[in-house]
Amino acid sequence: MGEGGGRGAERPKPVTLARDFYFSSSDKHSLSLSSHTSHPLPFTQSTFCKLQVSNSDPAPGVFCPSSILSIPRISTFIMASEQEYTLEQVKASRVASDDIDTTFRSSSIDLISAALGGKILAFSDEWFAEATNLLTPTAPIRQPGKMVYTGAWYDGWETRRHNTEPFDWVIVRLGVASGTVEGVEVDTAFFSGNHAPSISVEGCFNLNDDEVVSWKGGRGQWETILGNEECGPSQRFGWKLAEPKQKQYTHVRLNMYPDGGIARFRLFGHAVPVFPDDKEAIFDLAAAQNGGVAISCSDQHFGTKDNLLLPGRGKDMGDGWETARSRSKGHVDWTIIRLGAPGYVQNVVVDTAHFRGNFPQKSKIDAISWTESGEPGADAAGWTEIVAPSKCGPDAEHEFPSAVKDKAFTHVKITIIPDGGVKRLRVFGKRA
Repeated sequence: MGEGGGRGAERPKPVTLARDFYFSSSDKHSLSLSSHTSHPLPFTQSTFCKLQVSNSDPAPGVFCPSSILSIPRISTFIMASEQEYTLEQVKASRVASDDIDTTFRSSSIDLISAALGGKILAFSDEWFAEATNLLTPTAPIRQPGKMVYTGAWYDGWETRRHNTEPFDWVIVRLGVASGTVEGVEVDTAFFSGNHAPSISVEGCFNLNDDEVVSWKGGRGQWETILGNEECGPSQRFGWKLAEPKQKQYTHVRLNMYPDGGIARFRLFGHAVPVFPDDKEAIFDLAAAQNGGVAISCSDQHFGTKDNLLLPGRGKDMGDGWETARSRSKGHVDWTIIRLGAPGYVQNVVVDTAHFRGNFPQKSKIDAISWTESGEPGADAAGWTEIVAPSKCGPDAEHEFPSAVKDKAFTHVKITIIPDGGVKRLRVFGKRA
């Protein structure tokens, strides 16, 4: 029960129909009001349609959101507004829950992950569960029977009932300077009966956080990234944009129609890095903020390969890359990383922070200049060893110089011998 032990939500105040109102629905339907008069009104998807009710009506009546009669997949209720608010219909294909990670995480990153620096700037409401939970990089959890002041505890974002605005919203600043978007994931895990019926996502490019926040739930300068899409209870929903724009975004707004709960929000895409003007400047070519992407690995049983490229040194053993124990002689594990820009590698740092009894015995680094289509495999011809197998220890940063500093590379491969955990990999170099 989503609100079992919490404070009761206030009943919506009735609104006298004496001005223009706007309504929306995900499908084409007609609207009727259970007041003294009935005013059928056609709907179009993701469009707020205007209803005019004059003060001169014989019996104008009183209208509450609960007065809406049987409209399938209704998205929102009421918005007193002076303009129509239309979302562009963006072509996107639904991605099955089991395919979300393989579809996006081999070629893109979660641009809004809290681990990358994504931040919630503002929200319409978070009565039952905090909006910051949306950006947690780990999967949602459930604690049955745990009650807090507002009711049952949920690992996600949940707003109060009976929203009198068209939607609840949350504004997020990306964890990178800016990024392009390829897909969206909304996870309603453990929200059932209180889940979000539908969502949309909008974005903007703006260097002023305060200005973006000032738009709140209004039109502002938001552009549609994903139109109104239906959700359901307790599952992952993914959408891949059919024609991803090269438009760069600094902020996104997740809209939830009309209210409810969402556990996680992911925005998959590519960081658009701001490189140093000086071509001789040395920086981390593999960092996620600089466009680095972990494209493949041999194993990620305990911790994902994407963690290798995150900023900072993490908080515990859970936010690094860790493989299963190996039992065969000569076993190794590996991860391949596409650099944010081709570059001349000068030195590499292998960080085993928090890995104290499960660090690899040795690590080695290879690099390649890949000019063919697709991505290089672990056994592709052309890999060059730039760091020979070198001893590693527990909970420490290990810095190794590159043996090849005058050749430009596009990808690096870290190999750990025989297995274990690595927190971060830094590949310092100059742009080619």
